Amino acid sequence: MDPITFSIIRHRLYRIVDEAVITLKNVSGSATTNEGHDLMVSLYRANGSLLMGGVGFLHHLTSAAEACKAIIRRFKGDIHEGDMFLLNDPYTAALHTSDIYLISPIHYDDQLVGWSACFVHVYDIGAMSPGGFSPQSQDIYTEGFSSPGIKIIDRGELRNDVLDTLLNMVRNPEMVSLDIRSLIACNNVARDRFRVLIRKYGEEIVDGACMTLIDQSEQLLRDRLRELPNGKWQSRQYMDVNAEVHRVGLTMTKEDDHLVFDFSDSSPESPYSINCAYWASWGGLFAPLFPLLCYDITWNEGVIRPIEMIAPEGTIVNCRRPAPVSVATVGAIQSVNNAACTTIGKMLAASEKYKGEATAVWHANHFAIFLFGQNQRGGQSIGILTETFAGAGGARSFADGVDVGGEVPNPISRMANVESMEAAFPLRYLFRRRMKDSGGAGEYRGGVGAELAFVPHDAPDGGLHYVVSGKGTQFPMSEGLNGGYPGAPNSYLWVHSNEETAGDAPLSFAQSLESMPGEKESVTWGVYPIMGRDGLYVQWNGGGGYGDPLERDPAAVVADFEEGVVSEWTLRNVYGVVIDGDAGELDGPGTEAARKAARGTRLQREAAE
Repeated sequence: MDPITFSIIRHRLYRIVDEAVITLKNVSGSATTNEGHDLMVSLYRANGSLLMGGVGFLHHLTSAAEACKAIIRRFKGDIHEGDMFLLNDPYTAALHTSDIYLISPIHYDDQLVGWSACFVHVYDIGAMSPGGFSPQSQDIYTEGFSSPGIKIIDRGELRNDVLDTLLNMVRNPEMVSLDIRSLIACNNVARDRFRVLIRKYGEEIVDGACMTLIDQSEQLLRDRLRELPNGKWQSRQYMDVNAEVHRVGLTMTKEDDHLVFDFSDSSPESPYSINCAYWASWGGLFAPLFPLLCYDITWNEGVIRPIEMIAPEGTIVNCRRPAPVSVATVGAIQSVNNAACTTIGKMLAASEKYKGEATAVWHANHFAIFLFGQNQRGGQSIGILTETFAGAGGARSFADGVDVGGEVPNPISRMANVESMEAAFPLRYLFRRRMKDSGGAGEYRGGVGAELAFVPHDAPDGGLHYVVSGKGTQFPMSEGLNGGYPGAPNSYLWVHSNEETAGDAPLSFAQSLESMPGEKESVTWGVYPIMGRDGLYVQWNGGGGYGDPLERDPAAVVADFEEGVVSEWTLRNVYGVVIDGDAGELDGPGTEAARKAARGTRLQREAAE
């Protein structure tokens, strides 16, 4: 093919996806979608294989490919121009029931030439808990509406019977209807733009460019893998739920141009909804692989071909129906993502050529708190604290991680402004800021996470309720790399305050956790109220560090201390840096002596072991 034509078609495919994403965001009324960017849009070939992966949460690129294939199998002979299909069954292809895929065939001259697929986390799905995360569910039957595939648009006509059935099962049908309609609009744009592309260049040329693009991606990734060292690398992630500990264990093997991700060392499926099904784990390992190994390669079926996954049935990473999975996206899937990020990072760090691409784990633990209740205008509000998308960057082999810097699996994630949340819910933020000592220590420091606190405000019911599905308060999940320390774990504190405990310092005036009056109760799993004078405090994890903390530039440690992101205790006891007590300036000889002593202590400990 003419290389100029090929390049133009490739860029037009990118633009189709970008325009569809813009449409999705503009039509949606949910802050989860248009602020947090909990979304995905991609293009697929006529057989359902991935053609052009888009932005958003990258876990869904491969899962939506399986969703397309499931629709092809289920509706064989009944797929027509103008149809759209809805799928959200985790045991068919989706990650959990709240993530609805809307899948649209693309026809040209009455021939099926491709598919577009998109998803959002819908406002509500009718699960036990509002918002879809259902930590109290014991099986999938209480996790909301679930479909292995249903036609929602038939030859261009919306099937109101199907839509009305879905809306009849959710708490806020108006907002869920808007979610569904945003997906429809997104697919309409993708389909129309794809048809325009074929009309201009012809079906044969466009299809040839698509096949070339996939073959090119495969060849580029195989070439890169051959340049990387052969070997085995391991990672373990631990999750704690109601005093039970669950493990996601990964051994990644690289040989020649082939990568195998083996999760056989993982715990049996859990009675709690942190489990995930097979296709969710498949997406979870690709979420970091796409940006870390294929940052300059088009994300499509060609990237998938050199990859193999082993996930034994009945484990937490490949659970059996009807095991609960509603918290999967921030549970087992995220741990799969973290483990893959670590093993890929170790492999890259072992290569002189690609060492600069190595990174410690970013934002390993979404806290995903859903709020629900009557808002200040008398309506009902359901939504997530979008700070869960804010993240923290893992340290690189040459630089610190980015403070509150997002996450690898979603390049466009972000959190909403405080004012957006206060407008949607009857609450008032006391503070939201970077969290001291949350970034993993290292020669290069992990980006810090943050802390926040809020209280009810102007609430008709006296407050609201929240769903918390924390599973990483006991174990740090943001792994460090090459001797770097992990980022701090999450923490959730329900602050019980009243006139007696508040005294002269009411909770609504507090500017720090220490100044918040009242009893502080740790909460991690379930549904809780926040009423009256109570408050909620949350801190989220930082990124993992890279390299030995005793090798960090002392001046950089002092700068971190002065900025308030590293405490004096950490400065002295982790980094071995000494400052003059009166002047607050770096004590060079004292630092050299402290670090020498710390290294000696390490050697003694290793000898004793």
